[in-house]
Amino acid sequence: MTTDPLTTKEPKEPEAGAEPEAGAAPASGARQVLRRLAARKSALAAAAVLGLLVLLAVAAPLLAALEGQDPNTYHDTLVDSARGGVPFGDFGGISAEHWLGVEPGTGRDLFVRLIYGARVSLLVALGATLVQVLIGVGVGMAAALGNRFVDSALSHLTDVMVAMPMLVFAIALMAVVPPGFPRPVLLVIAIGLLAWGGMARLVRAQTLGLMKLDFVSAARLTGGSTWRVARRELLPSLAAPVITYAAVLLPTNIVLEASMSFLGVGVKPPTPSWGHMLSSATTWFRADPMYVVLPALMLFVTTLAFTVLGDGVRTALDPREASRLRVGRNRRKARTSSAGGAA
Repeated sequence: MTTDPLTTKEPKEPEAGAEPEAGAAPASGARQVLRRLAARKSALAAAAVLGLLVLLAVAAPLLAALEGQDPNTYHDTLVDSARGGVPFGDFGGISAEHWLGVEPGTGRDLFVRLIYGARVSLLVALGATLVQVLIGVGVGMAAALGNRFVDSALSHLTDVMVAMPMLVFAIALMAVVPPGFPRPVLLVIAIGLLAWGGMARLVRAQTLGLMKLDFVSAARLTGGSTWRVARRELLPSLAAPVITYAAVLLPTNIVLEASMSFLGVGVKPPTPSWGHMLSSATTWFRADPMYVVLPALMLFVTTLAFTVLGDGVRTALDPREASRLRVGRNRRKARTSSAGGAA
């Protein structure tokens, strides 16, 4: 069999960052999302920061042993009792033995307490977000797939949860629970059970929109049960908006945990927590600014990294959003250049 050289085309290498041609085998959805996410330098930088933070939290015992310190060991000789407990030395007592200085009044190592505090903040935020996603997806899909009575009842319940002053109820819940109950677990339960309303609203709206599409209608016409349609057709399509909203919930939950610890109803001492450190630092911000700056900086960087990564994930899962942003920027540039030319 011969091949006509006029009709034979040499395969072309795809350009970097270009989408595959229509005839080519498309990459899987996960690979496409990862490729789009890798193209955003800000998202990569945020992921690197979060990866480093997670590594510090996981390796906290090893780093504490490397420094030779413990998060709860007092060092009375490192603070000046005549000045109310201000650490000796510059920048909060930074030295070869204490890499970020010591805590005023107690002399506890600040570096070790910061990395142990990262454990609490990240675990509470991740656990609470998981609870919010599970409850929100369940309630939202049940409202969208149920009859009119179920939809009305669950929608009103969701409205109540959204309008509820979550922080006030969480503080009340934390105050009445016995002191022996693990506070990080209680924080996960309190935040997760009281802040799932936004996720439920999102899932309900997305599910109602998906129910009007052809592939869902075809699945229902073939005799598939409601659970089968939800599991095989709706849940995969809901992955993108749910993941995007969960990425927004993570920094919010970190701030909530810090706020509750700041108010004294979160993690109890001597367990390290960024919020509790900020609470006790309010009396030392003049005498020892480093004690205020370091936990506040850790909280700010973590929240910013989660926010930037969440924005990158949203754009990677919905590339049309990035296209709309580029079109809007190009139009503004065109109007600006035309206005400048007219002047």
